[in-house]
Amino acid sequence: MILRDPVHGLVVFEGIAERVVSALLATREVQRLRRVRQLGLTSLVFPGAEHTRFAHALGAAYVMTRLLARIKECDHDLPVDARVNDEATADAVAAAMLHDLGHGPFSHLYEEVSAHSKSHESWTYDAILDPQTDVYRALSACSAGMPERVAALLQGTYRLGYLSRAVSGTLDVDRADYLLRDSHMTGVRYGLYDLDWLLRGLTFAVAHGEHVLAVEGRKGVQPIESFFLGRHFMYQQVYHHKATRGAEGLIRAIFHRVAELCRDGRPPKVLPVALKSAALGEVPSLGEYLELDDARLYTCFAEWARGDDPLLGDLANRVLSRRLLKTLPLPDDEEVWGAAFEIAKQAVRDIGMRDDLFVWMDTPEDVPYYEPPHDTPEGMWVVLRHQPIRRLGDVSFLLRELRNKRLRRPRLIFPEEVRGVVEKNIKESFSYAESEL
Repeated sequence: MILRDPVHGLVVFEGIAERVVSALLATREVQRLRRVRQLGLTSLVFPGAEHTRFAHALGAAYVMTRLLARIKECDHDLPVDARVNDEATADAVAAAMLHDLGHGPFSHLYEEVSAHSKSHESWTYDAILDPQTDVYRALSACSAGMPERVAALLQGTYRLGYLSRAVSGTLDVDRADYLLRDSHMTGVRYGLYDLDWLLRGLTFAVAHGEHVLAVEGRKGVQPIESFFLGRHFMYQQVYHHKATRGAEGLIRAIFHRVAELCRDGRPPKVLPVALKSAALGEVPSLGEYLELDDARLYTCFAEWARGDDPLLGDLANRVLSRRLLKTLPLPDDEEVWGAAFEIAKQAVRDIGMRDDLFVWMDTPEDVPYYEPPHDTPEGMWVVLRHQPIRRLGDVSFLLRELRNKRLRRPRLIFPEEVRGVVEKNIKESFSYAESEL
């Protein structure tokens, strides 16, 4: 199978990988990912960010094939039972392709705003393990017990720990693809890194009695540093962009209003079963959940914009016409947050708007480089000649400075109608420099 990809160029799946990818492509659950954007509402800020989780799934599967090729180049010192055989190859490619199968609309936002929502990881496991899904049948047709093995790989309980961590870990095929893909599609350069050299710089080592993928020598450290710095810059400049967060505030308000209407016995006329269940604090069935995608919700927004509830209509119209909520950066001081939040709420109430729907405190966080405790094989290791294996954060000066540091960028979110009043009252109420805003 040969595909053209805007990020990786000519993508080739051969042998075992081709059989697995071809089987999964024919499933309804994988095809649904064509209708779920990779970056949710980010296209409201970066017009090119229209790419889907389907394209990312294929990209992650391709990166996995390249990683498997590198693993097989350097596994000669591993015991036979610790090497990747044909079964593990198929499992790994399938896991890479299916890792986002359970994502709801608008990226991570859906599970954040839905009451009692299960995580997208849980929905992914359900879809893989449910005998009624096309994915389960496709995997079972490839190999007996394959659905259970793929789920174990995604859950971190697979027999080859280093392979589980390659799907979801400190350095994994998920991030390896989405950093390059999101950078390309948004038109930025923050997430670019040298994937070829990164893969070439991996080798095997033993940490706490377990075989782990590690960085080989100091020459392999630079591309790894670039990888983590790129991820950090993408969070700062793209994933936590102020306008995207303002748009997400509107989506939160829409879901809150829909829940109110459902509890009052006045649900919108057009409402997917899964949304109604979530609004009432219930968990939808797997089939109902998988009916949701971005296109379905935008159709709902269009109906709600001209529906019977003026408040829901206003919120939906703001999304459809890109009249987003505005943001104001705040110092990293929780006392200031509370006071500023009250100032914005009062300004909104003064003009007759609902403060619980139009004012939000946004505190996005990121840990640029997370390093687990030293008594676990998890995380990244470096192999240096004639030296004991060491943690990446102990070798890299840059990552040592960033490891396990939680960075916050607090913002106040409010409607444009009160922007002038809110900014004026907040600046007059606090003594911090205007440059901090």
